[in-house]
Amino acid sequence: MRTVNIADLKNNLSAHLERVRAGEELLVKDRNRPIAKLVPLAAGEDLDEEEMELAAAGLVRLPTASLPRSFWKMPAPQVSLEDAVAAVTAERDED
Repeated sequence: MRTVNIADLKNNLSAHLERVRAGEELLVKDRNRPIAKLVPLAAGEDLDEEEMELAAAGLVRLPTASLPRSFWKMPAPQVSLEDAVAAVTAERDED
């Protein structure tokens, strides 16, 4: 993992992004304090175009790992139709 300070990141952003695209992780520091980490999107390979657009718009978070098989064997939550409709309606009314 390469460590860069904010000034270096600003001055050489394209070069640093190329490193991330190539699979390298970058740790960003501000006054010798780590503040962020840039990592390649390995999970993005199996996402469709719509999911990538939503992620770029900040509307969804990309997965960091695959769900384990045991997830699909868990019982589904019990939600009444009225509660589900109310939740969707409330979400739409917020916009």
